[in-house]
Amino acid sequence: MDRRSKMRVGMVGGGGPKSFFGAPHRRAILMDNTAELTAGALRSNPEDSLSDARELFFARGYPDWRSLVSSESALPEGERIDYLTIVTPNDAHFGPAEAALGTGIAVLSEKPLTTNLDEARQLQALVLSREVPFLVAHTYTGYPMVMLARELVMGGAIGEVRKVEAWYRQGWLSTRREADGNKQASWRADPAKAGASGCGGDIGTHAYIFIRFAAGLHAVRLLARMKSVVPGRPLDDDFTVLAELNNGAIATVSASQITTGAENDNGVRIIGTTGTLTWSHIRFDELEHCVGGQPVRIYRQGADTSYLPGSIRPYLRLPAGHPEGFHEALANLHRTLEWTIRRARGEPSPQPFAHPGIADGVAGMAFIEAAVQSARGGGWVDVPRGG
Repeated sequence: MDRRSKMRVGMVGGGGPKSFFGAPHRRAILMDNTAELTAGALRSNPEDSLSDARELFFARGYPDWRSLVSSESALPEGERIDYLTIVTPNDAHFGPAEAALGTGIAVLSEKPLTTNLDEARQLQALVLSREVPFLVAHTYTGYPMVMLARELVMGGAIGEVRKVEAWYRQGWLSTRREADGNKQASWRADPAKAGASGCGGDIGTHAYIFIRFAAGLHAVRLLARMKSVVPGRPLDDDFTVLAELNNGAIATVSASQITTGAENDNGVRIIGTTGTLTWSHIRFDELEHCVGGQPVRIYRQGADTSYLPGSIRPYLRLPAGHPEGFHEALANLHRTLEWTIRRARGEPSPQPFAHPGIADGVAGMAFIEAAVQSARGGGWVDVPRGG
């Protein structure tokens, strides 16, 4: 008899009418009908938290994340949540993650992992000592074409990597929206909530993760330029890094929130000795593969996706020729965590893809810490351990 049940998922943050990422996570959790919204502490105000949990049909609502974790961890294993999703400003990632990990509850946390490297390493120590599954929500790694880029690089399709260009351009902070009461802009411009870097921590980490995830490399030293372009903004809204990678290759990481008109233009170009791969979020269902002296090859989620390797096919949901977009990519991360948990229990599930985990979250914080140090000092700096 198949005794599997739906994943019971908890959520911290993500409530309220001005929440940016709570709704996409809820849609992603429910997309495959294999999980349910079980426990929610969705707002910083206790009454609003309970009210939102009722309104969004969570089975159990809590006034805050502390009561959520303590109450859920006290329940029998067959009733408590299987994992916790953290959808809060950066400064509120560490507390609930640490508490959940301490009770053995798996975690999927928004990025960046924490506001500083020390806290990130504390979480990593807990994950390793308790052997608890942990994913970081670098959503763009859930796109099948980004997953394919990783498989092609790892399979030697472009030879040895010589250079990586990663970018993320936005324009929504081209004006000082935080001064007009915009909630999402306000906490991202506040060092107490966002950490030492605004643009770099928010979207520069997305660009850097492509170097780790798709190219399989990491920065060992870097030179950074961080600038606050909009007057009166205490944190950077433009972020540029030149990095040396662990194989001797060079990388550029460019992130901007003041690129007027940009449409979440996130992407990567991986340049090897025999070819180049290029992916852009603007054309998310395509992966370009260039080989010298040959026509450009375009992989598409088009009429036939049978060419995709078996590691990716279980992540496709729609018939060939239909686009799978942002919500599906985010759902793929939840799917990876679910399959990781199920396989650990001995339940039959596909092999989870290697989506970003705790080591990648620590590496993102090490990258940001080095960038901040370099920008302040004006020179090259080594990336701390874990970067």
